[in-house]
Amino acid sequence: MPLHPKVAAVTDRIKARSEATRSTYMDTMARAAAEGPRRAHLTCGNQAHAYAAMGEDKAALTDARSPNIGIITAYNDMLSAHQPFERYPDLIREAARAAGGTAQVAGGVPAMCDGVTQGQTGMELSLFSRDVIALAAGVGLSHNVFDSAIYLGVCDKIVPGLVMAAATFGYIPGLFMPAGPMVSGLPNDEKARVRQQFATGEVGRDKLMEAEMASYHGPGTCTFYGTANTNQMLMEFMGLHLPGASFVNPGTPLRDALTTAGTERALEITALGNDYRPVCDILDEKAFVNGIVGLMATGGSTNLVIHLPAMARAAGIILDLEDFSDLSEVTPLMAKVYPNGLADVNHFHAAGGLGYMIGELLNAGLLHDDTKTVAGDGLELYTQEPKLTDGRITYAPGAGKSHNEKVLRPANDPFHPTGGLTQLSGNLGRGVIKTSAVAEERHIVEAPARVFHTQDAVKAAFKAGEFTEDTVIVVRFQGPKSNGMPELHGLTPTLAVLQDRGLRVALVTDGRMSGASGKVPSAIHVCPEAADDGPISLVRDGDVIRLDATKGTIDVLGVDLSTRTPATADLSGNGNGVGRELFEVFRKNVGLAATGAGVAV
Repeated sequence: MPLHPKVAAVTDRIKARSEATRSTYMDTMARAAAEGPRRAHLTCGNQAHAYAAMGEDKAALTDARSPNIGIITAYNDMLSAHQPFERYPDLIREAARAAGGTAQVAGGVPAMCDGVTQGQTGMELSLFSRDVIALAAGVGLSHNVFDSAIYLGVCDKIVPGLVMAAATFGYIPGLFMPAGPMVSGLPNDEKARVRQQFATGEVGRDKLMEAEMASYHGPGTCTFYGTANTNQMLMEFMGLHLPGASFVNPGTPLRDALTTAGTERALEITALGNDYRPVCDILDEKAFVNGIVGLMATGGSTNLVIHLPAMARAAGIILDLEDFSDLSEVTPLMAKVYPNGLADVNHFHAAGGLGYMIGELLNAGLLHDDTKTVAGDGLELYTQEPKLTDGRITYAPGAGKSHNEKVLRPANDPFHPTGGLTQLSGNLGRGVIKTSAVAEERHIVEAPARVFHTQDAVKAAFKAGEFTEDTVIVVRFQGPKSNGMPELHGLTPTLAVLQDRGLRVALVTDGRMSGASGKVPSAIHVCPEAADDGPISLVRDGDVIRLDATKGTIDVLGVDLSTRTPATADLSGNGNGVGRELFEVFRKNVGLAATGAGVAV
């Protein structure tokens, strides 16, 4: 199928916009690659330090013909999605040895759980942790004794940070390994119902805790389609996973066999072999376009609208909000996974999953097939699914059809003809809205504003019964410069209750919402942010705001904002406690949300 003209046009626009930065990046990668195996440039003393504790692997490590893998791990056992990674280094070392190579843990990176920090002070470090992860991975790889890298990470900021590091060290191959989702627990709609009942006082904390523990109950990624599982989708669409690797449950023979196969592939694609595949060649403009199309087709997390531009910049590629919006216009919404539907990722995977979806999108001309991946040339490889045959991975044709059209539909008969993510612009600035879980009759909201500077103030007003009419709730001073741009997921039950009471409500914020947020129309990532004296700092209570997701506009009506003085907020309390003191340099130097809110790149 010929490439869709809109996909081709967006790709060409990104290439033209990125010509200078991408050329400089690729020249840098070529010079680094031309130096040959990194270990060859170390002294005997340098190498002796690196191999001192490696026991039986020492002989192979001193032989420059045996490839050595550097493992960057985000393991901790506080984060359910990462707990399975505890076993991976041993599995990888054993598989590497058997294949004639070696592997070492090059370094660990922090991995925070947004589920633990939601609504807590620690969430103010969440977005910045992405750049810390990139920096920490860079420190690990800087020892220059690795011919390829394996990146162990799953969740919200971890994969984007690791991709930023992988792109920075793009002259060596890199392969991402997931841990897989936990098996299904309490249905997501039931969990959401209990949360709303708790918000209105219908049930107590004991029932809330019971529901939460039944939802998050074992090792693996949370099963809703939030940022963590969106990350896994991206790694397949962008060619950094093995095909079919994303949604295989932890602790299964197939999961372990995929880890072994990934290790073998990481050895095969080094410069010491005949199939050199550095990350810089995989992460090109086409790969990022494929990733955005995947984001739209699956109804993925809005957090990736921040992360993808930061990831791309590390590879010399400049993305803009219009790229997301334009690709959304031509990409069908093929999946209904919570919060966009009732199913979870295990149901999605069983219905045909990413392999079926990639095949459909290729046939519709919506993906670039001529990309390099860690598995080989062409995205067609990712329509296959892994099978376990005599303890090893083999590949067979994928589902070929959806096995549950309530969860996964064909591209020519989707749930919705567009991807449900729209750029918003107007006299309030620029932002985005995700409409894939918002009822169409709520895509336009026009109502008086109520302005708040914290989500706690919104909750207090709700408890006091102050929301009795249609309202656009403005929550500002929540951007990266103000307080690190924490997710405002704690507002979801409150806003949902108001909407269920028959009110027309919307949220407008320079902050983020969770990747699991859904049915209330929310204009998020509005920039310039209030701390930069953006237009959102000029809104007053009672101003009529019109949010129109059909036209992509967001405006204050009947007011000349240029006549107003920007509001100020006392942000001094955002700089101390729970480690916030350490991130002052981040808050001062962070970029706009629209360009990735980057510090490290």
